[in-house]
Amino acid sequence: MQTLTVSLADRSYPIHIGSGLLGQADLILPHLKRKQVAIVSNTTVAPLYMQAVAQPLREAGVSVIEIILPDGEAYKNNATLQIIYDHLLQQRCERNTTLIALGGGVIGDLTGYAAATYLRGVPFIQVPTTLLSQVDSSVGGKTGINHPLGKNMIGAFYQPKLVLADIETLNTLPQRELSAGIAEVIKYGLIRDADFFDWLETNMPALMAVDPAVTSYAIYRSCQNKAEVVAADEHEQGERALLNLGHTFGHAIENAMGYGVWLHGEAVATGTMMAADLSQRMGWLDAAQVARIQTIMQAAKLPITPPDLGADEYLRLMQLDKKVADGRIRLILQQAIGKAIITADYDAEKLKQTLSLTT
Repeated sequence: MQTLTVSLADRSYPIHIGSGLLGQADLILPHLKRKQVAIVSNTTVAPLYMQAVAQPLREAGVSVIEIILPDGEAYKNNATLQIIYDHLLQQRCERNTTLIALGGGVIGDLTGYAAATYLRGVPFIQVPTTLLSQVDSSVGGKTGINHPLGKNMIGAFYQPKLVLADIETLNTLPQRELSAGIAEVIKYGLIRDADFFDWLETNMPALMAVDPAVTSYAIYRSCQNKAEVVAADEHEQGERALLNLGHTFGHAIENAMGYGVWLHGEAVATGTMMAADLSQRMGWLDAAQVARIQTIMQAAKLPITPPDLGADEYLRLMQLDKKVADGRIRLILQQAIGKAIITADYDAEKLKQTLSLTT
C-alpha cells in the first residue's frame, strides 16, 4: 500500500492506494467518530463490493446502514440526493455518523454533498471504485449535483476524512469506463507534469491492460499532482482551475447530449482536443504537440472529435461554466505539453473556428 497526504492543516487526510484494501476495516476505524456508518453505493457496485466493506466493519462492532442508489450520471440530481437524506433521517443518523461513498464519481459527489449538508455537515470517506474517481473526483473535496441547465452547478467544497483506492476494483470496470478514467490521468501530464505524459506514452498499453504495477503508479502520480494543487488552492481561486482542462468544452457536450450519454471522461478527452486545437490556432502549440495529444487519446480508445452542436450552441452552454467571470468564458489552454494556463485572452473568432470542428 502507498499513502499520500492532502495537506490542509487540521483537515489534512490520507489517500491509501493498493490491492485488497476494501476489507481492511482497520484503515477506516480510526476515522470514525462513532461506530455508525452509512455506506452509499449504487445498483452496479453494491452487489460487487458492499459486503466487502460492510462485513469487516460489522465484525468490528460498527453499525452499518446500506443506501443503494440507481446507477448513472442521469441520477446525479436533487431527487437522488433526497433518497440519501431520507435514509439518514429515517435511521436517525447523528452528526457523528460517517458517510462512506462506495462507487465512482457520481456516488462520490452525491455522498460528499449529502455529507456537507446533512445536519450542516457530517464526516465522510471516499472509497472510489472507478479509475476516474480514484485519480480525480475522490480527491480534493469537490461535491455536488447536476442541474438541468448545467453540470456540477450546485455543490460545496467539503473534504473527506480518508480516500481508500483499491485497484482490484478496476478488474470489474468496463473498458469504456477505464478509458474515461485515463482521460483524467492524461490531464495531469498535460497541465503540469510533462515527464508523466512521456511515461504515459510509453506505458499506455500496460495501463489499458490494468497491469497492477503500472496502474498503481499512474494512480499514485495522478493523486500526487492533484494533492499538490488542492493544498495550494483548495477553493479554486487560481491554480486549481487548471485541473479543468477540457472540462468547459466537455461539460457543454455532456449537457447537450444528455447526462450519461457521453461519459464524463469521454467528454473531457474531446474537450481537451478542442483546447489543443484552439491553443494551436493561438500559436502556443505546434502541430507535432497536438498530434502527440491526439495519439495518446486514441491509444486510450477515447473520442477526439466533438459532436455537431454548432458554435452558437457551444457558446451558450459554455456560458454556464463556473469559471465564467464578468460574462467572459475563461478557458484552460496549453502553452506546451506540461504547461497550461487559465485565460480569457483568446481570439473569439478562433474559438468559433474550434467550435465548428465536428464529425
